[in-house]
Amino acid sequence: MKSVFVGRHVRLSVLFTLFGATCLAQRYPGPLSPEQSLSKLKIVNGFKVQLFAAEPYVLDPVALEFDEQGNAYVVEMPDYPYEVEPGKGKGRIRLLKDTNGDGRVDKSTIFAENVTEATSILPWKGGLIVTAAPNILYLKDTDGDGKADVREVLFSGFFQDNSEAQVTSLRLGIDNWIYANNRGQSGMVTFSKTPGAPPVSVRGADFRFRLDKNKFELETGPGQFGQAIDDWGHRFFTENSIHIQQSIIPWRYTHRHPYLGLSKFVVNISDHQEIMFQKTEAPYWRAERTRRRNQNFKEANVNRVEYADGHFTGASGGTIYTGDGFPKEYQGNFFVTDVSGNLVHRDILSAVDKSPVMVAKRGAQEKDVEFLYSTDTWFRPITFTTGPDGYLYLLDYYRQHIETPVSIDDDLKADMDFMAGSDKGRIYRILPDNANVKNVKVDLKNTSSAKLVAVLAHPNGWWRSQAHRLLIERGDKSVVPAVKALLNTSRDARARLHAIYVLEGLDALDAAVVKKGLQDAEPGVRENAVILAERFPECLPQVVQKINDPANRVAFQAALSLGEFNGKDVVPALAKVIAQYGQDSWFRIAVLSSNAGSSAELLTALVQQPSFSQKEEAWKLGFLEDLSAIVGARNNKEQVHAYLETLSQPALEKGAWQTSLLKGLKKGLGKATGANAALKDAVGNIKTDSGADVKASVLKLKTLY
Repeated sequence: MKSVFVGRHVRLSVLFTLFGATCLAQRYPGPLSPEQSLSKLKIVNGFKVQLFAAEPYVLDPVALEFDEQGNAYVVEMPDYPYEVEPGKGKGRIRLLKDTNGDGRVDKSTIFAENVTEATSILPWKGGLIVTAAPNILYLKDTDGDGKADVREVLFSGFFQDNSEAQVTSLRLGIDNWIYANNRGQSGMVTFSKTPGAPPVSVRGADFRFRLDKNKFELETGPGQFGQAIDDWGHRFFTENSIHIQQSIIPWRYTHRHPYLGLSKFVVNISDHQEIMFQKTEAPYWRAERTRRRNQNFKEANVNRVEYADGHFTGASGGTIYTGDGFPKEYQGNFFVTDVSGNLVHRDILSAVDKSPVMVAKRGAQEKDVEFLYSTDTWFRPITFTTGPDGYLYLLDYYRQHIETPVSIDDDLKADMDFMAGSDKGRIYRILPDNANVKNVKVDLKNTSSAKLVAVLAHPNGWWRSQAHRLLIERGDKSVVPAVKALLNTSRDARARLHAIYVLEGLDALDAAVVKKGLQDAEPGVRENAVILAERFPECLPQVVQKINDPANRVAFQAALSLGEFNGKDVVPALAKVIAQYGQDSWFRIAVLSSNAGSSAELLTALVQQPSFSQKEEAWKLGFLEDLSAIVGARNNKEQVHAYLETLSQPALEKGAWQTSLLKGLKKGLGKATGANAALKDAVGNIKTDSGADVKASVLKLKTLY
């Protein structure tokens, strides 16, 4: 009997094991071969997808860059989603090769290994800049063996406790600055090139730096994994459930004084919310976790709904297409992935009337479908890059699960293998249907500086960017006449802007070049010329004129840049900005961000602007309240006195003008540092219920100032 029981027990155990394995296989399907997964990809009409690289030549890819020789370097992150001890990570950077010219990688070598938490790279001076929290490294092969033998720490002190929220997304801007996302995480960052400088806190910000000038600055954010900079220097980034955000005002303007009272200078610019057309079902763990969370929200009376699918939850890799391999209408389009939705989304960016904010709209073919999607649930598109051939390259992390384990309940992750797929990885090439693989020969390293100047006018942004970078790296001032000639003769506005910033990088920029840029036919060139005009006081009259520029982005930049100038013309010009563009909140913030634009003199100038003072409107009252709050918080005796004198003018006694001004002043003075007891008492007794109350409160304040 015993033997029969044991045999039956064994058979039942085997049966249950097989049944459990079958259920698990149905719950979480297995991987497909590269060719099988490729067949599951669907793309809009007019395009096709080709396999560029796959395992074993590439594993766990998260970033790809082509250097000035056309070499393809890829960052691999095999440790995700687990944290590793410093120095013990398995992160790698590979050099990929297509040795037979058929358009597919058939050889790869390890350029650098044990690069903990590497997330992005950028070519620089024959090597690579690498974000690898808590550091930013510089790696270079100096002996020609294909392996990095130089490993220099450029920056250190970045946050490193969560691989989904670390420093990443290196991008070289048109303005010679290198930008990176920091997710707003805390960190005290030091720069090896400035050893005596104090650490810089990066909490709440992204950042930018220049290795040619040894500079490091905070930048508006925070972005997550994915940053895009268009041809004119506008920044966009992705953040999990928000697939596209625009940075509206750079950090250097919003922190000119500490009284602005705002902390968010980015905006979601999608006109279609965060809806995506996913063709795969949410995996069991995500669907069940979402059900539980929504139940908890309901029981706690929290007005919130979480979605398991159909909405962006893993937006990643936002990229502006600047190549020349797609039809012209795709130039400047924004591409972004969703790793959870197994898809690629496309947005068309366009300007908004009388506002610096752009709008992101779906393409005509994609009103109810995505640009690219897969029915393979392991397909994990993560980011893109434009190649020397002008086509778009898409990286596929190819994992069974993409999620931080700590965010999943223990019972749900009991049967999840978070490392499933760590031995796989794919890179795809996206190109038009009628296009073929281009065997592009690249040798910019050995191209003379004079010939690089001509490359600044190349139709593919990859070539322009590489030539621009190399000219800055070399610092060869013999090309200055040729660069100026390009500025004067090129019909391509992008080439003209490259020329201006190459001159800046070579320390050959002058007021004449800037003034020429201010008169350019292209708004993007004029906008950047306004920025550069800040260095030349003699350009103030031309910047003042740009308030009336037909392009709102140029007028907006003028509003920001005017605050960098001194002189009697600045405040009246800012008053005109408010009168003309003040209905837009971003223009109001731009003016208030500067000392001149938040001064008592501005109120005087506004009172003298008939288009502002003759008609009372809600936005005007709101602006005056904000202006008053800053004047009060600053608590400068001369400024407050002058402000009270203007506030007392008969022209402001009608309607709600004085009430709004006094409300703001009360708010600001209440926050002022160094306020004495008498002032605190007076502020506490300010009343705005009637005209008599306002007049009495103003008289009381005047006795203190």
